[in-house]
Amino acid sequence: MRNSNESPTVNAGSMADIAFLLLIFFLVTTTIPNDKGIARKLPAICVDPPCSERINERNILRIALNKDGALMVENDLTTMSELKNILKSFIDNNGDSSCTYCKGEQSKESSDNPQTAVISLYTDRESEYKDFIAIQVELTAAYYDLRDEFIKRKFNKHLSELSSVELQEAKDAYPFLISEADVQ
Repeated sequence: MRNSNESPTVNAGSMADIAFLLLIFFLVTTTIPNDKGIARKLPAICVDPPCSERINERNILRIALNKDGALMVENDLTTMSELKNILKSFIDNNGDSSCTYCKGEQSKESSDNPQTAVISLYTDRESEYKDFIAIQVELTAAYYDLRDEFIKRKFNKHLSELSSVELQEAKDAYPFLISEADVQ
């Protein structure tokens, strides 16, 4: 009988190799989702004062979302399904008759033209994220619809057929002018 004071050992050298191979396998086979988020262009940094521009009150459409999910446009309770049409009529109003491509009602109580129409969005800190995103979807859809109508009238083309210059002209005709704030 063999008498030994040493305890049996396991060769762990190959375990490190196996762990390394498993790590490589999972890194190669795992897909990482590419979330895009909400595409918005931040305002440029003001270099020359005055840095604040006075906006005519009629050129601001105020949208508020409270913590209960109630949507108010200019202090009137509104449903999410009505929001897109309200936005389109406000943006495309042409109240000062300076817009040659606008098809709005030319109401003197609404925005002057798409370049001066500002959407002001106030959200409560406790409002649900899905409601905020739903408003963002309607905002984007309203602007894209107006741009699409502009493209069809002016260029008689589909969006995918536009050159970069024509696409920029459509973006300049209906720029995203959105101000976001949260209500305390």
